[in-house]
Amino acid sequence: MNWILDNIVEIIGTIAGLIFLYLEIKQNKWLWPVGLITSVMYIYVFFIAKLYADMSLQFYYVFISIYGWIVWSKGESKKELPVTRLSKELFLILFGMSMFIYAIISYILVIYTDGSIPYWDAFTTALSIVATWMLARKILEQWLVWAIVNAVSLGLYIYKGLYPTSVLFLFYTVLAVVGYVQWKKDMLLSKAVSSN
Repeated sequence: MNWILDNIVEIIGTIAGLIFLYLEIKQNKWLWPVGLITSVMYIYVFFIAKLYADMSLQFYYVFISIYGWIVWSKGESKKELPVTRLSKELFLILFGMSMFIYAIISYILVIYTDGSIPYWDAFTTALSIVATWMLARKILEQWLVWAIVNAVSLGLYIYKGLYPTSVLFLFYTVLAVVGYVQWKKDMLLSKAVSSN
């Protein structure tokens, strides 16, 4: 019982994170307010664990949740924001941005913090920033980026002893594949319907 009380914020964040993922797969715009709640919980969790890039990422998630809510809500007036594919040009831009963000975060973590695993923390944070922007734009391949981020994060959280979060990221890793398959099926069905 003491363990539950000591980890209540992480447990609530984990439950909210699972609800977020379910809503994401279903392309339900309510994922954004749930994501905001999850992010607030994990600001605290990652601060305590000294995962400062992950903590900072949660602040970004707060703002991207507002952005995602606006973008997905606008889509309702035009029926629905469609799932799209990642173009080669956008892939190159996002890859370059990921590398740039990674370099900056790594430098800050190594020089200015007592972060315990700064390079891995920077890696998952940089890719998460890009993947979340892709989610807000409903780009199918965001699921592939999340599969990588979630698998690496799973290992990091086990290493740091964040066991409820590890369970969450185990689900995230598996469900990133499910999400990719579901979104691709929905995208193909939507194209077939619009061509008729």
